Amino acid sequence: MVFSSLVFLFCFLPITLLLYYLLPFRVKNYWLLLCSLVFFAWGGVSYTLIILISIIVNYFLGLILELKRDGPYGYYWLLTGVIINLSALAIFKYADFTVNNLNLLLEKWKIQPLTAPGILLPVGISFYTFHALSYLIDIYRKKSDAQHNLFDLALYICMFSQLIAGPIIRYSDVWTQLRNRHHHLSFFVSGIKRFLAGLGKKVILANSFALAADTVFNGSLNHLSYATAWLGLLCYTLQIYYDFSGYSDMAIGLGRMFGFNFMENFNFPYTAQSIKEFWRRWHISLSSFFKDYVYIPLGGNRYPGMKTYRNLIIVFFLTGFWHGASWTFVVWGLFHGLFIVLERSGLDRLLHKSGRITASLYTLLVVMMAWVLFRVNTLHDALFYWKALFSLKLTSKDWLIFTNHIDTELITLLSIGLTGALGSFKSLHYWFTKKVIRYSWIKTLLNIVSILFYITILLLCILHLTAGTYNPFIYYRF
Repeated sequence: MVFSSLVFLFCFLPITLLLYYLLPFRVKNYWLLLCSLVFFAWGGVSYTLIILISIIVNYFLGLILELKRDGPYGYYWLLTGVIINLSALAIFKYADFTVNNLNLLLEKWKIQPLTAPGILLPVGISFYTFHALSYLIDIYRKKSDAQHNLFDLALYICMFSQLIAGPIIRYSDVWTQLRNRHHHLSFFVSGIKRFLAGLGKKVILANSFALAADTVFNGSLNHLSYATAWLGLLCYTLQIYYDFSGYSDMAIGLGRMFGFNFMENFNFPYTAQSIKEFWRRWHISLSSFFKDYVYIPLGGNRYPGMKTYRNLIIVFFLTGFWHGASWTFVVWGLFHGLFIVLERSGLDRLLHKSGRITASLYTLLVVMMAWVLFRVNTLHDALFYWKALFSLKLTSKDWLIFTNHIDTELITLLSIGLTGALGSFKSLHYWFTKKVIRYSWIKTLLNIVSILFYITILLLCILHLTAGTYNPFIYYRF
């Protein structure tokens, strides 16, 4: 089940909300937990058993860690918990990848290859594993206490609103909200608006861009013209932004509907003027997780020079590998890590001197080149795509193919998507609310327009979904 499905919108969510607010506060968490398990089991009952085992194991590890964290063996209990959680992630996510790469070596040595286990990837395992790690590490660092209520811990790890697509919620940020949170109408309404905005991003924009991008990327990469290649890459660049940020908006909105306040996850990353700034704006919960739980413990930038560069490369290697068991993801992460290192080596000063436009164009170009690695299936395909981007050849046949990929609707959506991704709508809204609104009747009129706007988004999304339009779910890869 996904947020952008009719079953979720018209069955699961209304029932969950209705009973949540009818039930007394002491049982609200139990109801949310039950709904979360049903939501998770929708993708396969066997997946639910895996997450239940993870919850129980981490529950007892947390209790032990709270008792032992001040003693000589506290670190070893934390290490045990980290190894257990990462081992489960490695088995379910990386077993086939490891065996397949090992077989390449065995083939060269004329040794009988191993049989890949063919383990199915449990949906959301990357996210709830990081939730479990955050729980244990925050206890060890004394940022929070162990959760003595097994059901509350289970709700934190597998809450349906952020289980399959993030943002990654740290236990220290929400542990008090599990037992003490307040429900306000204004907060609930803001949650509805945020959810609908995210739904519109996903269904209206991301799905439309996905159809255009998939048509290009799934075709023959050997004969791409540069015009079609750039169109496909632009569509994918907008697809992945509106898909990721759309799901994050829906998760944050759902959290508000149930009284939770989750961290922001995207802040107009395509307006960044360096790759370093890009990662301060893109998937903020993930980048801050790696910064606080990997980069700083490795030493961070306390030792300038090669040690800092080493730490950065390790972090971005892990960032890439976290996204998927494929060399394309690993190289994608290292690609970003390389430019972070270059910026720390002096490139950032050149960018600052070059001006905002040059810095922004540089950042967008690097990010888009890296998205090729994120989208294709093999490194070989990435080389073909990069070659097509800079081929500078456009025959009449190539132009005909390009025009078959683009139409008035796509041009309109690209215009809206680019304007939104570059923050122009937000700037216009800020200017309007600060400079134009001076009378109460204007505020009332704008409130009415706002309500009609969100109703329109919902209706358009329903029309798209009932028509059975393209609705891919890229998070199954993570």
